[in-house]
Amino acid sequence: MQPLIAAVNQLLASGRYVEYFALIKSLRNGIAYGVKIRFPHALVMTFLFKDGLLKDKLKYILKATMQHATNLAKFSFIYKSLTMINGKMNNPKFSIQHSRKQSWSVVVSAAIAGYLVFGDNNPINTQINMYLLSRTIFGFARLLSDKGYLPSRDVSTGGRDYFPLFAACVWGCALWLFEFHRHTLQNSLQASMTYLYEDSNVWHDIWDFLVYNKRH
Repeated sequence: MQPLIAAVNQLLASGRYVEYFALIKSLRNGIAYGVKIRFPHALVMTFLFKDGLLKDKLKYILKATMQHATNLAKFSFIYKSLTMINGKMNNPKFSIQHSRKQSWSVVVSAAIAGYLVFGDNNPINTQINMYLLSRTIFGFARLLSDKGYLPSRDVSTGGRDYFPLFAACVWGCALWLFEFHRHTLQNSLQASMTYLYEDSNVWHDIWDFLVYNKRH
């Protein structure tokens, strides 16, 4: 076994087949990151908000974790493959480790990978896409501010911190939707808000007042 490990280590350190190894590791990192992110989230949300048998809960947790992990792995593999292919077509000396990618190549490659991997309308993909959308909007707002198209956010240079206004808009809109158009919100968000704002209105004794949320 040791000679095999030594041979693999030598090959990895040789600088050969870098593109192929990068694609393989993108699969590894996608799975590892997906498991690290989804498993604890699914574990907590399932035992907090889902009823049913223990084996059904565990099956759901494993299914959600596997879907999240494999989707991240597939997206990373497809995105890196497409950008690498385009880079090689435009520059035979393109290096996946060191060469700068073209803007249009990044957008097109990511769009294709997103369509293929995250285009399926299911709860896991919806949550991931919504998470990414919020971060993207926030990132574009910062970019526009940095470019001078929006007021400066740097308080030290006389700018204004607009984060409180951002928070006010987000929470105001979210609770308005919850109270008056609840069906438009994702199920997990509905469950969280119900737990926080409606279940706290109901109790029968000290046990479901302080110890647990509801009688079963």
